[in-house]
Amino acid sequence: MLIPAAGKGTRSNLPYPKTLLKINRKTILERIINKVEFLDKSPSIIVSNKGINLIHNYLKTKRINSELILQNRIKGMGNAILQFQKSKYFNKSDHILLIWGDIPFIRKSSIKKLINFHKKNENSMTILSAYTKNPYTYISRDRKGKIIEIIETKNIKKVFNYGERDIGVFIFDKKLIFRYLKRKYKEKYSPNNEHNFLYIIKYLAKSNYKIESLPIANKKEMKSLNYLKDLN
Repeated sequence: MLIPAAGKGTRSNLPYPKTLLKINRKTILERIINKVEFLDKSPSIIVSNKGINLIHNYLKTKRINSELILQNRIKGMGNAILQFQKSKYFNKSDHILLIWGDIPFIRKSSIKKLINFHKKNENSMTILSAYTKNPYTYISRDRKGKIIEIIETKNIKKVFNYGERDIGVFIFDKKLIFRYLKRKYKEKYSPNNEHNFLYIIKYLAKSNYKIESLPIANKKEMKSLNYLKDLN
């Protein structure tokens, strides 16, 4: 179980990591951890230099067991995920459940269904998704309905009026994904020189690895914290 929580949170204008924002007396991070206790009682959390002490102290006061892994320089989600190689748990699992550290309303039932669907279909990657207006990311498919890539709309001029998007929850084959994250691709880095993550889906698809989505996320689960107004 991996939770990337090292982002700067610049857009939220918070003086602390956005994963520590409290909603009804519980931080986003605590909410996520509570939902995955059935799977992992000590999840791995990727943290920044600025956030490590704040997150450590909060989890300690709540008596929550976790492994904190430092991302020394904030270089994007792909780089954050690669930090898991430093984990004491890295060699103990074949598949990784990945949940962004800023989605407070994920349901345990959705996580369980995602895991079961992934195992049943023997996928290389399974994406928790939803259909919505103006999707922030867009799951693109070929004529046969096969997933061929996830488009980040912020990087293109095209706007999708309606479509399927990921919500920031994935389960995948560990060895396969880490092998692809280490390769050199044209799309690997964003304009601000951050190592991305979603670009690898296109290359997995080209290599005919099995990628599927499970579009069961509800409207509340789709909410993530970029700006404070996003959680209204």
